[in-house]
Amino acid sequence: MNLSRSEFVDVNGIRLHVRRWGAEDAPTLFMLHGWMDVAASFQFVVDALGGNWQVIAPDMRGFGLSDWPAAQRGGGSYGFHDYIADLDALLDHYAPEAQAGEVNLVGHSLGANVVCFYAGVRPERVRRVVDLEGFGMPATVPAQAPGRVRQWLDEMREPPQLRPYATLAEVAARLVKTNPRLAPVRARFLAQHWSKPVVDKQGEGGYMLLGDPAHKIVNPVLYRLEEVMAVWSCVRAKVLHVEAAQSETLARIAGKVPIDVFKKRFEAFPDWRERFIDDAGHMVHHDQPEAIAHLIEAFCAG
Repeated sequence: MNLSRSEFVDVNGIRLHVRRWGAEDAPTLFMLHGWMDVAASFQFVVDALGGNWQVIAPDMRGFGLSDWPAAQRGGGSYGFHDYIADLDALLDHYAPEAQAGEVNLVGHSLGANVVCFYAGVRPERVRRVVDLEGFGMPATVPAQAPGRVRQWLDEMREPPQLRPYATLAEVAARLVKTNPRLAPVRARFLAQHWSKPVVDKQGEGGYMLLGDPAHKIVNPVLYRLEEVMAVWSCVRAKVLHVEAAQSETLARIAGKVPIDVFKKRFEAFPDWRERFIDDAGHMVHHDQPEAIAHLIEAFCAG
């Protein structure tokens, strides 16, 4: 196993935890994890990389060992644009001398949506984008706004909580329950990074997930597909979309919209292609890390 080293970087008034693998002078891949996940989630892909790469992966705000700003404020929700600003600041920190079009971005799920959006906002900066199971969100209409804000206010009154787990084995079992394809040895590894030991008021020990429960509060701002596609249309980088064959996440997000109609949104990217991974679910980088590593290397080294 290629061991990572931990660093902490102050950005936008918070402290982010960052994992780094490989030599600092090697070509760099910046990787962003998905919702309720952590940077260590990319360990299996890093282990499968055959070339000489440096991988830099933050715990996004509110996840892992990074600050939970909503919790510090006594509760609240997270804005998508906060993740964009954090990525911008991290690239300023780790790649300040990178020439135009030199940055390679890899993202999974939420992280994929972030890197795709960022590549359209800072198109001159990004060379390649690898989107692992990132689809955006269902399109909305303005009439949904009153109900969305009302739901947000109601959830702010009674913020969600995360349940504790008695042992690391229970955390690992929770991971396998969510993803039955996850190998037990990988679940045990992830459980160590996905949770932390805690002691309750009665002095009983256990484990809590390293994710701010405020992430479960609905976003009061509607997902405006037309605006997102306008940003995507500005991307100069080549984009590789990687999707699990018969992706259950795509089916859920698309809802009643036929898949081919839903995926027309990707036509906004000037240079876009897709690949499919068999025997994998939404966590493609856990289920088939060797295949994912091969696609990333071939695409980003080309």
